[in-house]
Amino acid sequence: MPKASLLQILIVDDQRAMRSLVRSSLLQLGCGHVTEAEHGLDALSRLEILPAHLIISDLNMPLLDGLGLLRAVRGSDTLKDTAFIMLTSRGDGDLVRQAMALRVNNYLMKPFSVDGLRRKVEAVVGPLT
Repeated sequence: MPKASLLQILIVDDQRAMRSLVRSSLLQLGCGHVTEAEHGLDALSRLEILPAHLIISDLNMPLLDGLGLLRAVRGSDTLKDTAFIMLTSRGDGDLVRQAMALRVNNYLMKPFSVDGLRRKVEAVVGPLT
């Protein structure tokens, strides 16, 4: 994986405030290439143009939710190895089993801290410094 400043990261969340919070947290961690999408279909369109090293996606979104996005990413020849962190306020067992079956790389529970985000991202892509 590239250094933090070179990582291409896509944040997917239907709430602008949450996208902004994740973006500002990533910038604090030295991640400079961050793009955003409002839902899974928007994310897939953006990924066709600019593939990401890491996707941080909300679970509950209109049009295509986080599990649907994860399923599409894992089913794509070009995107299947993209690191994927599910951002959610839900931690129920069924969701965890579904995401694990689709090879999610990690979970980030809302609300989160910058340090918590760092730990989750580093567990997936390696040290950010």
